[in-house]
This record gives sequence, structure tokens and C-alpha cells, in this order.
Amino acid sequence: MENTEGTSRLEGRVIHVIFENEDTGYTVFEVESGGEYYEVAGVVGQVHIGESVVAHGSFESHPTYGEQFRAVACETSVPQAVQDILAYLSAGVLPYIGPATAKKLVARFGEKTLDVIAQEPRRLTDIKGISGEKALRISEEFKKMFGAREVVAWLARFGVSAPRAMAVYNAFGPHTLEALTQNPYLLCGEPLQMRFALADSIAAELQMSGENKLRVWAALLYVLRHNAGNGHTCLPRRRLTATTGQFIGVEAQAVEEHLDGALEAGELKSQQMAGGEYIYLPELLSAEEDIAARLADLACRQPTVPPDLERNIRVLERSRGMEYAPLQRQAIRTALTSNVLVLTGGPGTGKTTTVNAILALFENQADRVALCAPTGRAAKRLSELTGHKASTIHRLLEVDYSGGVLHFIHNEKNLLRCDVIILDEMSMVDVKLFQSLLAALKRGCRIIMVGDADQLPSVGPGNILGEVICSGVVPTVCLTQIFRQAASSLIVANAHRIVTGQIPETGGREDDFFFLKAGGMACQQLICDLVAARLPRSYGFDPVRDIQVLCPTKMGPSGTRQLNLRLQEMLNPPSIGKDELKAGEQIFRVGDKVMQVRNDYDIPFEREGGESGVGAFNGDIGIVLEVNTSQRSLKVRMDDRILVYTAEHLNELETAYAVTIHKSQGSEFPAVVLPVSEVPEKLCYRNLLYTGVTRAKKLCILAGSGATVQKMVENVRQNLRYSGLGELLMRAMPGGEPGHES
Repeated sequence: MENTEGTSRLEGRVIHVIFENEDTGYTVFEVESGGEYYEVAGVVGQVHIGESVVAHGSFESHPTYGEQFRAVACETSVPQAVQDILAYLSAGVLPYIGPATAKKLVARFGEKTLDVIAQEPRRLTDIKGISGEKALRISEEFKKMFGAREVVAWLARFGVSAPRAMAVYNAFGPHTLEALTQNPYLLCGEPLQMRFALADSIAAELQMSGENKLRVWAALLYVLRHNAGNGHTCLPRRRLTATTGQFIGVEAQAVEEHLDGALEAGELKSQQMAGGEYIYLPELLSAEEDIAARLADLACRQPTVPPDLERNIRVLERSRGMEYAPLQRQAIRTALTSNVLVLTGGPGTGKTTTVNAILALFENQADRVALCAPTGRAAKRLSELTGHKASTIHRLLEVDYSGGVLHFIHNEKNLLRCDVIILDEMSMVDVKLFQSLLAALKRGCRIIMVGDADQLPSVGPGNILGEVICSGVVPTVCLTQIFRQAASSLIVANAHRIVTGQIPETGGREDDFFFLKAGGMACQQLICDLVAARLPRSYGFDPVRDIQVLCPTKMGPSGTRQLNLRLQEMLNPPSIGKDELKAGEQIFRVGDKVMQVRNDYDIPFEREGGESGVGAFNGDIGIVLEVNTSQRSLKVRMDDRILVYTAEHLNELETAYAVTIHKSQGSEFPAVVLPVSEVPEKLCYRNLLYTGVTRAKKLCILAGSGATVQKMVENVRQNLRYSGLGELLMRAMPGGEPGHES
């Protein structure tokens, strides 16, 4: 055993494999070295009894299992000595070979046994019981086992961790190395989406640099995918070529030529819009075209109009002891006499009352109504407000992730049985998800889209609510009247002041909205004091479950990164007997508030009552229930689901005492603390502040600079999103202009 620069080197022979996860490569095994026995654990890929290993890492004291060698890398070689080869094969690592057959093979081929298996499998038929078919299967499995290890070792040269290398191997299989040496840019494409710089560094070693076609095509796709992550479904041609050329240091003219080739090959798609030529990823153009065609069909088709509608509305008013406002009545009437409706409006304008009326009238005529929302929290809130069961869109469509690819059980071949869909928080829905929902609706199904057009658009690509409203194709009712009960809330009043360009009022002792002045580190300290002490003491709020800090930015003293570190230290510090797990720069402890930061359809969960499934979604918030340090896993409760996060999924979790306003969409919290100190210029805009304020149910506190608040209110710039949905929707209507695609 050696030690260099803080990293130890453990060399020996594998004598026992204790635990192994084939998908992640996390393995626990026992090594004999110089007559001593050591337990080794880490993401190192598969190891087998009898193999020689060189593990690099350090010794750690595990609270349950005692001293372990925590390996960060592991080099293995096949057994060389006859007795080691016999032990290796006798362990059952290869199909059709048990202890008895292993003895026969070693007796026949000696030290050359493993070479024969790898290179001359037909010679295995010399052994009684091994047919030609079995020999080939044995050889393929042997090469597959060592193929994964070769990939891990090869990618390690470029700084790729073992877990990521295993993901690469799982994506491309036994021919991974061959595929990557021919086209290393596969790494930054689907499904891996690794960094372009990584693929570029490998390509440079393989002499694939400069204006190489594979490089430029990959860069074009990468730029479009990156911008899809920022919400754009397409980019203007000039912007795409200029950005790509700057990104990889290639002249724009060369990028233009390669773009034409990518369009001819169908790798990318083009659309002529009013503003010029726009370039799409094929799947995003398909999504926008499908949405446009289906919404246009709904808007054009003659609906079934219920008899005595006006009388039924009056009866509903009398039964509920109220009278609907003119715009509410218009929305109710339009919902019952049209196939599609957009219902929008700010807080306190009666959207929920209107939705409940629409729901009651559809149920009175025996229509089957499904209620859904993009996130679990939004669905739970919709259920509470209507008194009817509501689900996430994913749960309504039923996720199927078999084969590692996302599918929905309900689709165009297995339609939903509902007659009406009411979809809340429409501003959050991205184009791919909405495409899937529309595809699963039967032809006569009506759809009512409910949302607030002044909130931030979806995290995913598209701006469906804004584009649909601007197209003028779909019947739209915007509620504007603030009702008396809501008018008493300064949260509601200030939300409307913000959206109309007025500075919010600061509030008094009895109000539900306050502004507290502070800057820099003083603002950070104020926020921590509010969350940890002042608000729980004054209002009885639970600091973890009831109070949410919503930040415009991740950076700076009042950004999510520093605030999460401080708040975790104050609200859930380390203590004896409390397990914790370090994953990258994050530390997770039992009791931590955490958030899922990207969609992942492969994380298993269970619901109370025994129902199980898979899937965790961007923005889901939960509490860590259990930390398993030996298996490097967490158990997390998110609403009604308990999810198990294994090692490969830990990078998808972040502590969530403070989250960005963008990540809070579709959620409401009893109390919101919103830092407005030192907000970057690009994030000083109105609908970001508006979205943060409207997440608060009972109390909202702005902490920071009045000048920053004023700057945000006065900046009406919306987040520009490139999308062709509005124009495609207008074209899809009878008499609309045909599109031009290449």
C-alpha cells in the first residue's frame, strides 16, 4: 500500500464481492493484500473474485461498517495465475460455467483459459456440455464485462467520473469505445447531454477539430438544446450561426454551409416566419405543429351547446348565494359553448370561483371532468380549491419508463376517457408535455386552460399560454376585477400594483406584506433571522415546512447558494446520531428540505397505501426522511410520494431552504421571504418580482433595496422566448397562410 499526495493506493486480489449495483457501478468488495484483508467501496464498475485490483482513494471510518477504503478509481486486470482463474470462473461470473466446468476449462487450457474465452470461443466446445451457441454467449458476456471497464478507464483520462462513464456504457453498450472513437460528439447529444467541451477535448485528441462536419453539426445541436433549456423552441438562423461560430471558433460562413447540410439530412428543421427563418430541433417543431393543429381543430369544430345554460347559471348562483361578475359569467358561458378556452387573471380576480362553476355545470350534464396541473404541489392546491381530485399531467397520462425511454400509457392509441380537461397553472406547461396531453384526448374532449399570463413562462421550452393568447385564435377571458375579500390582502393589492407598474406599498403591523430595508451581508443576516427565529416566534410558522425563501438569483450574499448553506447550518446542523451524506458540494441530512432540479423518470417512489411508480419532476420539494451512508442513498418525502435516491441521482437534488423564483412556479407557501438586494441587472424585471410575490398565501416579506424594487417594477421586459407556436396556430386555421419548411 502506498500514499502519495493524500491519496492512497491499495493493491491486491478480490476475494469477495459484498454488494454491487450494475447500473451505477457502485460496488463493495473485499481485497486481500499482503496477507491483510480490506473492505473497498466506491463507484468503480464491476469487479469479480480472483481479479487483481489497484484501488485509488483513502481510508474512512464508516459509522456502521467500520474502516473502509473509499475508492475513487479502480484499475483491474484479469487473473493470471491458474488458481486465481479457477476461483474467478468458479464464482459464476459467466453463463453456463460453474465450479465443475471451471475445473475442466482450467485443466484443458491452463493460464490461457481467459484468452481462449475472449479470442477463440469455438475451442470451448472441446469441453463436454458447451455447445457452439453457449461458447459464443460465454465469450460475449466476458467481453461485455470488460468492455464496461475499458470505457470507465478510457473516459477517466478525460476526467469523466466512473458513474458518468457507466451511464455512457449503458447508453451505447458493448461497442461504446468504437462508437466514441468514430464520433466523440455522441457524448453531448441525446440521451447523455454531457458538456460539449468534454466531447471537443476527446475529438481534438482524435484529430477532429476545426471545421469538421461532425463538430459543427454537434455544436449546432448543442446550442439549440442549450437554448431549449432557456425556454426557446427555435432560434433565428442568423443568431444560431453567429452563436455557434463564436462558441467553437469557426467562421460564420462555414457554419452556414454545415447548417444547410444538417437541414438537408433532417438533423434540424427550418420554418419561415414573419421575422425570417427560424431553426428548430425536429422534435420541438413537431411539438409546436401538433399543438397548433389540435388547438385549431378545437377552435373550429362546432361544440355541443347545453340547453338552458343561462337558467342553469342562475340556479347555480342561487344555490351558492352569490352572483357572478360579468367577466366570470362570460368565462362560464364560453367554457360551456366552446371546445377550448383560456381563462386568465391575477390573484383575487375569481379564477377559482369561475373554475368551480364551470366544473359544477359540466358535472350536472354528466360530463367526465379531469383536473390536472404541471406539478404535484399545483395539483394538490387545485384539489383543495375545487374539492375534486386533481393530478399531475404525468400521473394523468401515466408514465411508462421501460427501456430507459419516457412514454405515456395514455396516448393517441390509448385515449383518456374524460370529456373535459381543466388544466391549471398553464404558464408552467412546456411544449413537449402539452403535446403529449393533447395527443391523449379523444376528439370530442374540451380543454380549459387556466393560468396567469403575467407570471414567468415554463421552465421547459415554449411559451404556450402567451403564444396562444397573442394568436387570437383561442377564445380567451381575462378576469380583472379584484373581489372584496381579496382586496383586503396587501399581497393581492401589491401584486396588481406591480403588474401595472406601481411600487408596492410597504405595509403595516396588521398587514400580510412588508418591506424591510437591508443590503449585502446585513440582508443575508436579516433573512436568516426572519426564517429561523422572528417569523416562527411571531406567527407560529414552521421554519422548514411553512417558510420559503425565494431568490431572484443563485449568486451573492442573498442568493440561493449562500442562503442555503447558512439556513441549513441554523435549521438542521450536524449532530451525533444524525446521518449525513456528501454528494459533490452538497451535504444532505435527515430533516433537510430538498428540491428536485430536473425531470427524471427513472427514480422509484411509493405512495401511502402501497401504490408504486417512477418519476421526480423539476421543482418538486420534499424532506429527507432517511440517509443510507453505506449505499449512498436517500429516502425523501415529496407530497404524497416517498422517493429513493440512489448514488447516480443525488446530483439532481439541492437543498431548498432557499430556491430561485423560477423554480417556485406552480407552488404556494404560507410565508415567502423575497431578497431584493443586489439583484443582477438581467434579473431586474417585473414579472419575476410579480411571480415571487404571488407565491405567498399568508405573508410576504421583501428584504433589500427600495431602488431594486423600483427597477424591477419599471422594467417591463419579459423574458424573450423564441417560439413559432402563435404563427403556426394562425396558419392552422382555415384560410391561414401555409408554412414553409426545409
